[in-house]
Amino acid sequence: MTVTWRVGVDIGGTFTDIVLFGSDGTIHTKKISSSVDDYARAIVVGLAELFAETGVTGDAIEEIRHGTTVASNAILEQKGARTGLITTKGFRDVLEIRTLRMPRLYDIAWEKPAPLVERYLRRVVDERVDAQGRIERPLDEDEAARVVQALLDEGVEAIAICLLNSYANPAHEQAIAAIIRDLAPDLALSVSAEVLPEIKEYERTSTTVINAYIMPIVARYLRSLRGGLDRAGVPARLLLMQSNGGLMTAEAAVAKPMHIVESGPAAGVVGAQALARAKGLPDVITFDMGGTTAKAATVERGEVTRATEYSVGGGIMVGSRLLTGAGYLLKVPAIDLAEVGAGGGSLVRIDAGGSLQVGPESAGASPGPVCYDMGGTEPTVTDANVILGYLNPGHLVGGAVRLNAESARAAFEAKVARPLGLELARAAHGAHLIAVSNMIRAIRAVSSERGRDPRDFALFSFGGNGPLFACRMAEALGMRRVVVPPAPGLFSAFGLLYADVEHHYSRSLRRQTRRLDLAELNAALDALSSQALDQLAAEGFTGAEARLRRAAALHYHGQSFDLTVPLPDGPITTDALRALEEAFGQEHERTYGHRAGVEEPVELVSIQVVGQGVRTGEAQPLGGVPSRAEAAAPAPRRIFLGPEEGWVEAPVIRRVDLAAPQTGPLIVEEYDATCLVLPGWRASLDDARNILLDKP
Repeated sequence: MTVTWRVGVDIGGTFTDIVLFGSDGTIHTKKISSSVDDYARAIVVGLAELFAETGVTGDAIEEIRHGTTVASNAILEQKGARTGLITTKGFRDVLEIRTLRMPRLYDIAWEKPAPLVERYLRRVVDERVDAQGRIERPLDEDEAARVVQALLDEGVEAIAICLLNSYANPAHEQAIAAIIRDLAPDLALSVSAEVLPEIKEYERTSTTVINAYIMPIVARYLRSLRGGLDRAGVPARLLLMQSNGGLMTAEAAVAKPMHIVESGPAAGVVGAQALARAKGLPDVITFDMGGTTAKAATVERGEVTRATEYSVGGGIMVGSRLLTGAGYLLKVPAIDLAEVGAGGGSLVRIDAGGSLQVGPESAGASPGPVCYDMGGTEPTVTDANVILGYLNPGHLVGGAVRLNAESARAAFEAKVARPLGLELARAAHGAHLIAVSNMIRAIRAVSSERGRDPRDFALFSFGGNGPLFACRMAEALGMRRVVVPPAPGLFSAFGLLYADVEHHYSRSLRRQTRRLDLAELNAALDALSSQALDQLAAEGFTGAEARLRRAAALHYHGQSFDLTVPLPDGPITTDALRALEEAFGQEHERTYGHRAGVEEPVELVSIQVVGQGVRTGEAQPLGGVPSRAEAAAPAPRRIFLGPEEGWVEAPVIRRVDLAAPQTGPLIVEEYDATCLVLPGWRASLDDARNILLDKP
């Protein structure tokens, strides 16, 4: 039987991770430094090295699944396309007025981020459609053509169209789009009625603009990647991870790149969901710590928690999730992630007040931590972990990256320990604990700030640095179980192999549930379902391989914020509406700690349909073992556990050695990650080769 292969590729700020998964269950992995000047190059080079090591050929690759940060980087670095905006007269400044949400209360010095479209590139047309879709003032197409030409004369690379109430009647937007396609057929174009046909002017405008802003950037990147793969003899289909945890084709990503802005972090959560379901763990908090950031999310009752909107480009979240408004709003479904600037490359420094600080600035892949010997001079969390004995200087990435422990000690001594008047090990341990406290904020943001008790969850830890911090974080949060999957440092790339193709559709339908016209609701759901099924059929998913999932966003009448509740299959009946109201009330109580009485009217805000393409019979790497051989376990080494325990000698073992359970302190050393097991924790291996850490 001919073996075919699927590839998962995840690009991080420090490393690019590649996983090859064969139809016979074989797994090959590769971890190489990211090529920050051209991320596509590292993918092609890494695949070539894997082919040379394994004998796999490019024509045997069936599919490449890719998580990328190219879209988010374009926003973060303000390097998107030169974009113009056409909107209704009187609404030119929606992007600047925003929603008056502030990330820091009472901070009069805080400034809103500059709009992605400068004011002189925001042009208006004198038209008006009311909230019911009735045309109050017709569009003057001659005026619209002049506005379009004015933007083209300014040299814009993309245009966003967002007119008032176009979600109720898109005729005027469609007319302007036709003019643009006639005058500039190759120009990137983002139309709000196609991108986000929902109520709320700022959210719709911001999302439409972001989509236009990153369209040319994503298109160039995917062309470059496609060209590199073709030259390397890899003609496989390319799928992109979306922020919501589903996959989309490269062609769909070029048309709606807004869906891949948080592409990178989503894959690991999807993989954690699959493994947690397989192991009967319905409630887990995922913790993904790499070289630059740490991210947390929840899987509750076997389902990933998703947000209906999020902000990007406003800096890394370091505090409460209840304070928003720092970045650029994207109203698209996304896995509900919290992120902090705490990774292995996070800089350790002393602030102006003499306090030790960790992150959010990072040494990244270049120059990297001091111990990498690549020109870094500022101490980092990785340098602290080398000093503490947690990391083996000769073993990072299976020995491919050797660490200079003496350089780490010298930098930490000069820039941290001596200025603080501390012994070197205690200074490094202090930095380690501060990193832990920073990362705990992310876990609290997706648990206690969402009305969930983290003690009711298991901590699912992965990323190159996650298993090193997992026990200490679980102890601080009162969590009693930690799960470390196989190949934790490459797990986000593995997560791509668990994902399915998904397409998300929505539309506003603002009605009180007790006055709802069921025929109107069912017709709207059927229309969205047809869109989803047509898109899936175009990509080869029909019959049992095309599945639909439906949901509704609701709130109590008068509220500003919505909660999303699943809708049952089939036509919505009066009984189904009553059940929907009850489900909303329960979710409101879970999230906010209370619910209104039965007499309080519930309002439907929007409906959502997800079309899912599932390859039936497709093998999954559950319990898969990377083919890379594990070296013999190194000798025990001394590690520093804090001022009370001091230096202790800890066994250093391989994952396979946990076939017989052992208790900490000990270190599990692997090709792509190191797991620190603290005293009082029991480590064992389950039948899928997950490390289970339990605190009796």
